[in-house]
Amino acid sequence: MKLAIALVLNAVLLAVLLPWLRRQWERAPAWARGLLAWGLAGRLLVGAWRGWHLADDALFISEQAASVTRLLRAGQVWQALFTDEVGWRQQVITYYGMSNTLFMAKILGWLNLASLDSGWLNGIYLSLFSFVGCWTLASICLRLFPRTPPAAAVVAFVAWPTVVFWAAGVAKEPLLLGSGAWLLALYLQLFYGPGVASGRGRAATVVGLLVLAYVHFFMRYFFAAPLLGALAGLAVVHLLQRLGGARSRVAQVLVLAAVLAGGAWAATQVSVAFRLNKFTNQTMRIYAHSLEMSAAKAHIEYPDLRPTAESFLRHAPQAALNAFTRPWVGESWQPLYVAAALENLALLGLFATAAYAAWRKRWGHLPFGLVAALAIFCLVLAVLLGLSTPNLGSLNRYRSAVLPYLVFLLLQNDVAARALRRLGLGSGQHAPGEEPPAAPVPGSNAPATGAVPL
Repeated sequence: MKLAIALVLNAVLLAVLLPWLRRQWERAPAWARGLLAWGLAGRLLVGAWRGWHLADDALFISEQAASVTRLLRAGQVWQALFTDEVGWRQQVITYYGMSNTLFMAKILGWLNLASLDSGWLNGIYLSLFSFVGCWTLASICLRLFPRTPPAAAVVAFVAWPTVVFWAAGVAKEPLLLGSGAWLLALYLQLFYGPGVASGRGRAATVVGLLVLAYVHFFMRYFFAAPLLGALAGLAVVHLLQRLGGARSRVAQVLVLAAVLAGGAWAATQVSVAFRLNKFTNQTMRIYAHSLEMSAAKAHIEYPDLRPTAESFLRHAPQAALNAFTRPWVGESWQPLYVAAALENLALLGLFATAAYAAWRKRWGHLPFGLVAALAIFCLVLAVLLGLSTPNLGSLNRYRSAVLPYLVFLLLQNDVAARALRRLGLGSGQHAPGEEPPAAPVPGSNAPATGAVPL
């Protein structure tokens, strides 16, 4: 019976996935096909390799997932969905409150039905989810914003090397990035697209948004809260613009800040876990534990950091800078650290290019509201990661779920567009996986779809 269920589930997956991949390949312009192949093959290879050699968190969660799978195979679906207890090495672990470890163990418990408890197959499934979410976002970005560099979203979300490496395998990052990218794709389609064709299509998009928001939040709520808050603020800006307001850039930033502040206050009323003193103390606890474990390695230190709002604000600029510049070249000669240092050099180059483009007033054609929302999201996550993660290896792994958004913003200016074209990326203007878009209105910053520019 187990084998029959696994065969049916994998047959259904292939029946859906293979035609979809074929359509993406046929519709993708020539420059995008190599990036598609690299993004997919790289994720699958890394995912299979990591799943074959489960270690640390992946092994810990997989062993707990086995008890969820046993419940499912015994027909106890309700208990498998809502249990707070999982088995681990002859023990029973009980989780109290929200736990992304338990949430992922339940997801792996379901995947085991198709993989027959195979770690490498689970790694492939999660890598596929990450790829599909990222490719969907890249396709929608180019279809809705044809005046932006065609390769920006594809490079950032599909092909950026460390994203391919970390967003694969039995780990939280593939689910986190895949759900976040797919969520943003549906959001852009809903608010910037020409309109979903029917009420049924609109309802399906909203349901997809809610499901992906649920997965994203439970995978890592301190990643999801800034993204969901920024997108909620952008929806308010969009509504106000429909009513004739919030046209200036200052007004849009103020609305975004007000919605985020209001959401943060509301969260403190809903749960004590979101209150400031709880947050600062929890962050300090994570920081102190990680610092202790990293004492013999290259790491980040904040000697004067205290669990107070004033101390956190004072250290925020340094933390944000550390999140995207550490490790430095020569700080450690371990292979992963060297790769991270070289990536940081590339990021500094992109920052310099974006600053030059802004100085020349050639910062690109994305709607300002969207740029502001994603920039706020990246900044908040940079501060949170920089403060809570002194271990440089963990920092570069965790930031892989926010890095594509930053790279996308840094690549969408006109100067970066020229550089990408010289590299042969973006010679075709139609979106990967989509039909060619209509021409934009001359002199307008609005997308060709007729969306209202934010």
